[in-house]
Amino acid sequence: MQKEIRLYIWTHCPYCRGAKQLLDEKNLQYEEFDIFRDEEMRRKLQDQTSHYTVPYIFIDDKFIGGFTELRALDASGQLAQMLK
Repeated sequence: MQKEIRLYIWTHCPYCRGAKQLLDEKNLQYEEFDIFRDEEMRRKLQDQTSHYTVPYIFIDDKFIGGFTELRALDASGQLAQMLK
């Protein structure tokens, strides 16, 4: 059973599109939430993660960062390990 992957994105964000493309290429299922107009959710995510840019990427309930961190985890093989 695959772990839950959640992305909090802005649809027009190139880093968000990059994260989705990476996950799509790996045939990983994820749930996405567009928070572009949701100021309350953005503040909540910022407070929870101390991260201030989209995307916000969670595996199960663990915040892993944004696209740069996702790409680094994938390149190092750690993403596959996290998803086991």
